[in-house]
Amino acid sequence: MTSSVKPIPEGMHTVTPHLVCRNASEAIAFYVKAFGAVELFRMPGPSGKIAHAQIKIGDSVVMLTDESPDCGMAGPQTLKGTPVSLYLYVEDADRTFDRAVSAGMTVRAPLADMFWGDRWGEVEDPFGHRWHVATHKREPSMEEMQRAMAEMPRG
Repeated sequence: MTSSVKPIPEGMHTVTPHLVCRNASEAIAFYVKAFGAVELFRMPGPSGKIAHAQIKIGDSVVMLTDESPDCGMAGPQTLKGTPVSLYLYVEDADRTFDRAVSAGMTVRAPLADMFWGDRWGEVEDPFGHRWHVATHKREPSMEEMQRAMAEMPRG
């Protein structure tokens, strides 16, 4: 018997971010304001906290859940940082960056034209997640990028 269920659900990509937040409900509202996210659904758990939710930013789904110490899930605020960030390609990095900052994100790196061809900047949301906001502007060669990287000041 063959299944008609798709192994990758409609509208999903191979890799999908899954964010753990101290307050997923507030995070959803924030991402709607900052990035124009669309809430697809939320499923509360027995405690009333969000067990699973999905939003869509552009053409990508982002999953969210509330922190759950019993399940070993903690967000960046509890962990006091994160080694993971999200790279958000958009049509207009300046407009999206400004919208995110106006919504309450903290600038970690201001927008600039980068040697790899993107107009890029980094912001951090109130839940501790870092977002790289970018618009691809040009196609530099690998040699050009390596030269630019070699010329960068070392810290």
